[in-house]
Amino acid sequence: QVQLVESGGGLVQAGGSLRLSCAASGDTICISAMGWYRQAPGKERELVAAITSGGSTYYADSVKGRFTISRDNAKNTVYLQMNSLKPEDTAVYYCNAPPVRLCGHSYDYWGQGTQVTVSS
Repeated sequence: QVQLVESGGGLVQAGGSLRLSCAASGDTICISAMGWYRQAPGKERELVAAITSGGSTYYADSVKGRFTISRDNAKNTVYLQMNSLKPEDTAVYYCNAPPVRLCGHSYDYWGQGTQVTVSS
């Protein structure tokens, strides 16, 4: 099993910044790419950003130029630096890691979620 533990959420004013962290532990050989999803009230969960073990990144159009995903492979930790935050960024943010084939299953690993609230 893999455990993902997020930290760094909170309340910030529009235009401010927050940095989320997600530390992976357990059978970390089961994961490679990692990412961040978010879910706002009444909306579906959406992929915000992802990063491969080699450092290739993906960003949703809504966060390009404002958010930066990075990782420290030695610490099994992924980060999401969020700048120029907007009220519409308010959501619960979840760390995600899909399993690699050798894990023998297809369900993703998820963190418990961390609340990000941006006031206007």
